Amino acid sequence: MMISSWRKRRAAKRAGKEQQSNGNGEMELTIPRDFRCPISLDLMNDPVTLSSGITYDRESIEKWIEAGSFTCPLTNQVLRSLEPIPNHVIRRKIQDWCVENRSYGIERIPTPRVPISSVEVSDILSKIEFACKKLDIEGCRALVAKLKSLAKESERNKRCIATNGACGTLSEAFTTFSASGSFDDNIGVLEEILSALITMSPLDGVAKGYLVSAPAIHCLIWFLSSGDLSRRRNAVLALKELVSSMEDQRKTLNLLSDIEGAIEALFKLIKNPICSTSTKASLTIIYHMITSYSYSSSTSSSTSQKQVTKLVNLGIVPLLLETLVDIERSTCEKALGVLDGIVENEQGRELAYNNALTMPVLVKKILRVSNTATEFSVSILYNLCKNEQREDGGVLVEALRVGAFQKLLLLLQLGCVEKTKERVSELLKMLNLHRNKVDCVDPVDQFKDLKRPF
Repeated sequence: MMISSWRKRRAAKRAGKEQQSNGNGEMELTIPRDFRCPISLDLMNDPVTLSSGITYDRESIEKWIEAGSFTCPLTNQVLRSLEPIPNHVIRRKIQDWCVENRSYGIERIPTPRVPISSVEVSDILSKIEFACKKLDIEGCRALVAKLKSLAKESERNKRCIATNGACGTLSEAFTTFSASGSFDDNIGVLEEILSALITMSPLDGVAKGYLVSAPAIHCLIWFLSSGDLSRRRNAVLALKELVSSMEDQRKTLNLLSDIEGAIEALFKLIKNPICSTSTKASLTIIYHMITSYSYSSSTSSSTSQKQVTKLVNLGIVPLLLETLVDIERSTCEKALGVLDGIVENEQGRELAYNNALTMPVLVKKILRVSNTATEFSVSILYNLCKNEQREDGGVLVEALRVGAFQKLLLLLQLGCVEKTKERVSELLKMLNLHRNKVDCVDPVDQFKDLKRPF
């Protein structure tokens, strides 16, 4: 074994010290300098050359350029072009070297796909625009499918496609085909465009501007109501982006409120979830639909109440409470936000009063999920307790039974935002009036698994 190691070391010296020994006498392979990236010092997987003539690994130099540096890292020369050129000669040499040294566990680097260029993206987008003008359904669909496929190949491709205005072009195409003919006739191209938009999300302002139109919103709701799961998911994600944008929110919500079946389709996504992402998106849209008009005109407020009434009649209150029993953090916050808007409605409050899960779930969420979940839970409790009219104390007594007084007292001691602090103080006063009706609760066991989010 010792003789074998010595022979390997002697052979390495004769080979120009391509190999070196580690502390244990084992042989280690030295990567030739020309095969190393000057930035990462690792073996290059996709060597590219800049206008300065220096070769780098694509991933490393693209990170350098994306950080705002427009000079060559080695020469400090200002780059004439930010498009790196694949160095096929160096890449082949690296691949040959990998094959020669496979006995050392070196794997041959794969031949990378050539990333798409800005010129190629612009060419495809121009063809999509031309196909839209001609209302060429199949031609447009094929081009969009090609663009989506390229975007899925790598993050680099996706960034290049997005920064060259693809989302705006695709959104304009979606609006064009939504407005021309029936949705059934154009379903293939519309579905392909929507899928491509979600692949390249988040959408920019230009893209959202095109989508906030009556034909496009109607088409999204039509997709949302259909049986195809992928189509429904993409539609709700697109709508979520629109209602989350302050510039487009009001117009989107006005259009949604006028479309028959919009609330029902969103509710269905919560009742029969496709995935957690679509559930959260649906809750976000509903939250904006029932809360964004709170401080608007009486007409807008009436519109909001109509949406709440629809949701209550569909069974949103028991559904949310059952969902909240065991749910991950982000979805929990959104579900509590919707419930907070629902209990502003008298009919919604009545259903919450009569549901056995209401108080246990709300009290449990305080201080156990997040600050946002705590604030929503306190807001809902406050709304229910201040509107309680029953002589026996109703939800006030029930809240005391499940430990609300101790939990709220602890929250007050730990600290919270001013508005929540005021509500907690008011709640403690209301609950204190009924404490003699309930046996004292030992807080030790109740809070032993408490997770403090502060």
